[in-house]
Amino acid sequence: MRKAILSGLLALQLVFALTVNGRQSPSADADSLAACSDKLVPYADWPKVKDAAFSLDVSGKTGGRLYYFGAEHATDPTHTQFADIERAWNALKPTVAYYEGPNRPIAESKDETIKGAGESGFVRFLAKRDGVPFVSLEPSPTDEAAHVKRKFTPEQVMLFYVLRETARLRERRKLPEAELKAAVAQLLERAAKMKGFEGAFTDVAGLETAYRKYWTTPANWWEAPQAWFDPIKSSRETGGIFTNDINTMSSEYRNLHMYRTLAGATLEGKRVFAVVGRNHVPMQSPALRCAIR
Repeated sequence: MRKAILSGLLALQLVFALTVNGRQSPSADADSLAACSDKLVPYADWPKVKDAAFSLDVSGKTGGRLYYFGAEHATDPTHTQFADIERAWNALKPTVAYYEGPNRPIAESKDETIKGAGESGFVRFLAKRDGVPFVSLEPSPTDEAAHVKRKFTPEQVMLFYVLRETARLRERRKLPEAELKAAVAQLLERAAKMKGFEGAFTDVAGLETAYRKYWTTPANWWEAPQAWFDPIKSSRETGGIFTNDINTMSSEYRNLHMYRTLAGATLEGKRVFAVVGRNHVPMQSPALRCAIR
């Protein structure tokens, strides 16, 4: 029952997303894409997925082709996945590339780019090298935040995004406490200008106060564990109180957006190359195969 309700909601959201002033986008068949969105795998069903494939190579009925790579989030240039990504890139000769996350700076060399921006930066490095346009696979941050605020308060949503970025910087960039605080202060300065977060905290002092409303362990907000941001686990399991649940809601919204974007580009006849975090691929693959073939 939950899956049927979720699929219906996703399909309804997709129809609205592909409609502008009552007219469907000319780049994709909204009805077809909406119908295939039923095949997106909800996170509640992830434990049932057997023999998950973390890459997808599918040719479209209009001559387009999609190569979709599910990567481990890594910043080690010796990781074998980077050779796999480049090999697939060279074989496809894409006409457009898509990446996950923000457009963080890339370096002049492959290794330095991977160290600084991981697999997301490496895709942009390859695209820049070969003169291929690259586009973020992320929905509008404002739209995504508005989606999760249907269920959670602005303060809870702000805590989720800030603490998740803090955990990312701590775990992947190995930033110490002082640098984490400085980075988060800059983040909050930018976030304070966003619409829709009126009533949420806007500085580090406010963050500390909001954090203590919900958690006593860990004692400090910059120690929030990575497990709080696993969409496959519940907040009750991890102690995140609401963070895992927001992450699940956010990730399912992002999966819908990624699916719509990639299917639409492939149906336009483009050779599409995309790299995202590992689990996104098998969760979107059934819907993508349905829409593209």
